[in-house]
Amino acid sequence: MRAGLRFFDTLCRRSSAGKNRFIIVDLTNLTIDEVSGLLGERKASAVEIAQAHLGRIKEKDPEIRSYLTVASEKALAQARAVDEKIAAGQGLAPLAGVPVAIKDVILTRGLRTTCAAKMLEEFVAPYDATSVQRLDAAGAVFLGKTNCDEFAMGSSTENSGFFPTRNPREPERVPGGSSGGSAAAVAAHLAVASLGSDTGGSIRQPASFCGVTGMMGTYGRVSRYGLVAFASSLDHIGPFGRSVRDLAHVLQVIAGPDPLDSTTARVPVPDYLSTIEDGAGSYKVGIPEECFKGLEPRVGDNIQKGMKALEKLGCKLVPIRMPHTEYAVACYYIICTAEASSNLARYDGVRYGFRSAGYDGLRDMYKKTREGGFGPEVKRRILLGTYALSSGYYEAYYRKAQKVRTLIARDYLDAFKEVDVVLTPTSPFPAFKIGEMVDDPLAMYLADIYTVTASLAGLPGISVPCGRTGQKYGSPSLPVGMQLIGRHFEEASLLQLARAFEKAGGFELS
Repeated sequence: MRAGLRFFDTLCRRSSAGKNRFIIVDLTNLTIDEVSGLLGERKASAVEIAQAHLGRIKEKDPEIRSYLTVASEKALAQARAVDEKIAAGQGLAPLAGVPVAIKDVILTRGLRTTCAAKMLEEFVAPYDATSVQRLDAAGAVFLGKTNCDEFAMGSSTENSGFFPTRNPREPERVPGGSSGGSAAAVAAHLAVASLGSDTGGSIRQPASFCGVTGMMGTYGRVSRYGLVAFASSLDHIGPFGRSVRDLAHVLQVIAGPDPLDSTTARVPVPDYLSTIEDGAGSYKVGIPEECFKGLEPRVGDNIQKGMKALEKLGCKLVPIRMPHTEYAVACYYIICTAEASSNLARYDGVRYGFRSAGYDGLRDMYKKTREGGFGPEVKRRILLGTYALSSGYYEAYYRKAQKVRTLIARDYLDAFKEVDVVLTPTSPFPAFKIGEMVDDPLAMYLADIYTVTASLAGLPGISVPCGRTGQKYGSPSLPVGMQLIGRHFEEASLLQLARAFEKAGGFELS
């Protein structure tokens, strides 16, 4: 039988004609709740679920290329440990037996962590990131490490140092970036959930392009310990899932203070699942007029339908102004490149990672190592950041960008005096074709216009599917994402509203 399909139990039901009907369960098409249900009722084992996913990866991933490393042995060992605990009568851990993929910028002990870069091609992580350790303790099964833009710098996963990832919904198009592999793995049923990182939209944008859910918590909600740094004041770790409840399950496990990361907040983590089914209530949803200028109609039409769906749920739509949004992309790309220039200075060929051969002296080794070890986009950002920090330009660029960042954060503070949540499109356009923007970095940067503001303000954001483009505009049917942004540490409100939207059929708008 094809990997991922099995008959289990002797489940049969009577049809209207009185005949028995056997139910076939695809073990790669499950939510976290469904995995827990099958394990708890002994209708499937963790090993069977892991094997089904590994079989599907072997069958499907040669085309999609979402994984850089497949950890078959580790996954099966973790799955066997889950089954042994179940057999011993122990209770199920929160993510027991759930097959998870991890973006390859997050350290996973004993597995390669390459950051999709030649610079770290052979680097094996000596310890687990805190988020990985917490997933392991919760019983998750690690299928492998996923592809991404090199050092998480990009919006399409075309900047990987190894190969691009394809969008499972339309293989000639990108899955978004930089966490494209993690989004594609969930969309293609090559994992139930996954971890990504988000600096300026790298979870939310690929979630939109691939038609899955993705969430970035408040800055400081999830530990960054073990995340290879891109821009330290902007980096987040967060989950992808097939449903909003999947996000809540994973976030519940990975969130919380960490003594190994001084930037984590000592703020209690609420029980997200206890309120997620409470409905939309009477939320006031802010609609910034600045976020609907220049929006492609095939995206705008679906967002308008999504807004109407929220109104039907009892939400009140409130027009708001966020006047500094137009400066957000420029502000973001000054700050993030400056921090990247500093963080990536450590890759010099001396301590670890790639070292060029055939050099003449230390200075030449630095030059040739960094020339050969970094790809074009990473070099571009290092140069931009070094320039912005250089003598004579620091005040004109970096310091001014930090002042604009404060104004953007103030826009949100003012908005949240009137509304509970801010709604925007996740991306101004759906997934574009592979190669379409690779030679136009400015156009690629502008793709982040709706996601960078929440990153600069340190606010939580979630992207949920909001229909498809359809054939109306003469293109394939592509997923559209809607973004919800909340107050600091109010992830529970975002999950609750997104779940109500999901249950009301908002994901299936057409």
